[in-house]
Amino acid sequence: MRKKRPSKLKRRLFRSYLTVTISISLILFMVGLLSLLVLNAGRLTDYVREHVGFTLVLQENLRDAEVLRLQKILSASAAVKSTEYINKEDAAESLADDMGEDFVDFLGFNPLFSSIDLKLHAPYMQEDSLLVLENEFLAYPQVREVYYQRDLVKVINNNVRRISLFLLVLVFLMLFICTALINNTIRISIYSQRFVINTMKLVGATRSYIRRPFVVRTVSYGLLGGLLANFVIWALVLTFYDSLQNFVDTNQIDALGITFVVTLLSGLIISWLSTYFAVNKYLRMSYNELF
Repeated sequence: MRKKRPSKLKRRLFRSYLTVTISISLILFMVGLLSLLVLNAGRLTDYVREHVGFTLVLQENLRDAEVLRLQKILSASAAVKSTEYINKEDAAESLADDMGEDFVDFLGFNPLFSSIDLKLHAPYMQEDSLLVLENEFLAYPQVREVYYQRDLVKVINNNVRRISLFLLVLVFLMLFICTALINNTIRISIYSQRFVINTMKLVGATRSYIRRPFVVRTVSYGLLGGLLANFVIWALVLTFYDSLQNFVDTNQIDALGITFVVTLLSGLIISWLSTYFAVNKYLRMSYNELF
């Protein structure tokens, strides 16, 4: 019986430590994901802005050399990310596919114009910048008309502001929840050893001496939990690499590095502070108050 009790105690302690570590890992995993989302929020909004259609409708009967010259001028502009020339025949074919019937045969002529589709850099997708660019593009003699979805641009910019504010509130809320959850997990772990703390205090151990083993152990939980959370995040990024490329810059080492550092530091700092205050609480209690 004497041999079985220590083994049972060890298994019980191991399960307790494992539960605490897994709980902290799951919480830190959410912290890491949120950090990665916040760091790449700008990239996501840029992706949406840069895929708004901006079309230059060209004059009739332009020579290929004139179109090519205009396209080179546009490509050299700081505001333009990419250009694509679409002649009137391709435009008619694309519209016929969308409509499900050949309207050119029905009308007897092609009413569409050749055009250049532009993709603008995200900083220029503001209403005031677009008005300046519209006037600039209309000044080219090859351009007949400039078309873009003004209402859509306005809606996107308004939603970007709302999403940014929402993410800011979510960050603070998530940090508060994560801190509370890790704090409660550690407090429950230390609660089971409150009598050990009291006994050490009665035999004359100093507060720092009593705190040290608890701090070392829970900080190791935080470190291990942070490493596990980072491993899972890295595995998810690798697994869904192709799907995330447009929304998360998986090649940007800085963003991933900051995410991993934030996750680790969150685990270490919250674990240390929670342990410090939890142990101090039981150090101030008398023996009768422990019950």
